Order: sequence, then C-alpha cells, then structure tokens
Amino acid sequence: MREVFTMWKYTRMVVLVALTAAMYAAVLIPFKLLPIIPGITEVRPANVFPVICSLMFGPAGAWGAAFGNLIGDLMGGTYGLGSYVGMLGNFWFGYIPYRMWRLLSKNEPVPWGFSKLLRYLPITLLASLACGVQIGWGLDTLGLVPFHVLAPLITVNNFITAAILGPLLLPVLYPRVKRWGLLYHDIMEPEDLSTGTIPHVGHLLLWVALLGSLYFGISMSLGVTDAASINLGFGLEITIPIELLVSMGDNVAVGILPFLVLLLVSCLMI
Repeated sequence: MREVFTMWKYTRMVVLVALTAAMYAAVLIPFKLLPIIPGITEVRPANVFPVICSLMFGPAGAWGAAFGNLIGDLMGGTYGLGSYVGMLGNFWFGYIPYRMWRLLSKNEPVPWGFSKLLRYLPITLLASLACGVQIGWGLDTLGLVPFHVLAPLITVNNFITAAILGPLLLPVLYPRVKRWGLLYHDIMEPEDLSTGTIPHVGHLLLWVALLGSLYFGISMSLGVTDAASINLGFGLEITIPIELLVSMGDNVAVGILPFLVLLLVSCLMI
C-alpha cells in the first residue's frame, strides 16, 4: 500500500485527487435530496466515480473518493461524526479496484469486452463490500444505524450503480485519459507502486474478510447467536460458530473487528 503515500510527491497525482473529489462531490450533493436513510445515505449515481477513477488514477482515486465523500457531506448538510467513517469506507471503495485489476489482469480495462466485464463485476462487488461493511461497522459502533440495515444497503447501492454506469463511462473516459498521459502508472515511477509478496493469498483473504464481516455482522446485529451449518454435499458440512465471535464482545463493534483487521492485512498483501 505504499503508493497511497508515495503518490503525494507527484504534483499531477495530487491534482487528480482534487479532480476525483470534485467530480464525486458534484454528483453526490444534488442527490442528497433523495435520501434512502435521511442524513445517512441516499440515491448515489456518483458511486461509479470511485471505481472508474480508481482504474484510471490508482491511489489518487482512493484519496479522491475519501475526500469527495466528506465534501459531499459538508456541502449536502449531512456532515457528522459518521462522515469520517464514510471517508474510510470510500477510501477502500476507491483503493481496491485498481489493486485487484493489477493483480487479476495484465491488460488495461479498454478496449472493453465481455472478458473484461467478467473481471470488472467481481472487483466492483469486492470494493462495494469493503465500503459497505466498513461504514456499517462504524455507524453501528456509533449507535446511528444497525449494521444489518446499512451494510447490505450500501453494498447493493454501490454495486448496482458502478456495475451499470461503469461499463458505459469507462470505455469513453479511459482512452482520453491515456492520451493525456494521466493514468497513474504513466505518472508514478514503478518503484513507488507496491507489489505484494503473496498477492493471490491476499485476494482470497480479502473475500474471507468481507464476506465474513457481512455474514457475522448481520447475524450479530439481528441477535442470532446459534451456530450455523452449511451443507456442502457429499456428506460434508461446515459449522460456523457465531457464538465464538459473540463471546469476544456483546455487539457488532467488537465482534467483526477481527475481520476488519484481516481486511487491512489482506490489502497489504496484494
């Protein structure tokens, strides 16, 4: 993850942070008038920007998503302590796509095609999950909105928007950004871009961290504490001891914290 720090020595990357934040906030603010949960979240067509800016601008897209969400809250009248949780969630939303694309594909996102769509959608889902569970955990911890309500809502809201609008906007914007020499790997030196030592293990652990966060977070938020069993067929069955996590704490805040730590560790690995 060192590129999220080394990028600040490149003037053009700093400009791209500001550009991403401005675009994101400019589309977020008008839709504050269409809340899903008043003061918390709303209809967000702007959710496409963290993903496509991540693929174009790399770490600048991650920082731009974080600052853009904060600006949107400040200017849209929804600013509060939860806005800083939103910054972190949107940072992951803008960080994961370009890191995973670098790992899973040796080709650029364009020219667009079906095979690239098959890579784009799981990556977008992974980023949406990271944003959803991070914000859901934070606002549940603050006592604002239950995890089982907010985390799935943000995940679905983010994914649907980025899955529909991304394939429409990216093929139009990416070639132009490339011609202007503003792709992150054209600006930053290779030594400033991190490469994980065991990235594919990190990829697997990232799915475990996010799906585990969502599953156990919803279970604990709803007060489910019994062990759950999953039948895999062929006589194989996995028992998930929810009570084991509950014993670590009496709420979501402590219960899924190990998964959020795993989220950070897995991002360091990829």
